[in-house]
Amino acid sequence: MPLGTQARLLRVLENGEFIKVGSSKVLKTEVRVIAASNVNLENAVAQNKFREDLYYRLNTVPIQVPALRERGKDILLLFRKFAADFSEKYRNKEALLDPDAQELIVKQPFPGNIRQLKNLVEQMSVLEIDRHISAVTLAGYLPKIKPNLPALIDSKHHNSDDLSERDILYKIMFEMKRDVSEMKTLILQVLQGKANREDLLERHESLFEDIPQYSPDQNNKFLEKATPKIMAPKDQNIESYEEVTEDITLEFENDDSLSLDKKEREMILQALKKNKNKRKYAAQDLGISERTLYRKIKNYEIDSL
Repeated sequence: MPLGTQARLLRVLENGEFIKVGSSKVLKTEVRVIAASNVNLENAVAQNKFREDLYYRLNTVPIQVPALRERGKDILLLFRKFAADFSEKYRNKEALLDPDAQELIVKQPFPGNIRQLKNLVEQMSVLEIDRHISAVTLAGYLPKIKPNLPALIDSKHHNSDDLSERDILYKIMFEMKRDVSEMKTLILQVLQGKANREDLLERHESLFEDIPQYSPDQNNKFLEKATPKIMAPKDQNIESYEEVTEDITLEFENDDSLSLDKKEREMILQALKKNKNKRKYAAQDLGISERTLYRKIKNYEIDSL
């Protein structure tokens, strides 16, 4: 029941007054109220789903009706009542339970309570030709309910299928963080030369779990191939790494073809020449705006062709 409706019902119970929908006239009433609920109202009040003042206003003479599974042999009385009603309705002989069937039906949990029992009796009253219901026949109409037992989880054999998506994501992130930290340590040790190759491979074995394993000789060959080397030209005798880097630097500095500014200036000149000095179309060919082209022409001091 919505909280707004609860407030209106409380007003009727307190003052005996109500207003019809679409009317402005206050009407009086005097009634007795019998309220029923299939939920625990005390818990509903604690969760702010039911008004506390309305609960105490209704809770004058409370009657606790136990569930069907808690009523013992009352199930047999109710079965006979429903069987008699359906016998009269369908004009057939009343269904009766054998002693073994009575023991079986009393032990049933009946989560659907009275409605479930009533539907069960109606099914047997319509479908069964033999009006004496045995335990075997009754078992065919009862739902197959698995016992709700607590699950025991062994943390040692707890696999990823039992984890939530968030737990799996955290697990992957932690493993990645561990591998990255170990990889940093490995690279630092290689650069500093503090350990030989076999010790490094053995010490950081977890990093190479998914990589095919090699023998020590194969590992050395693998590391040699993975180590970058600077090869000297055949016609030169280079003694040190510093000489190589110096020669490479000088070669780059003296090579005018590697100048980005020069290449860009040449491309602009070619585009202007192709489009007969029409800057709008030249800018389109270069993939830049016309305003950017004007600025570059000014920076490179390009004269009109």
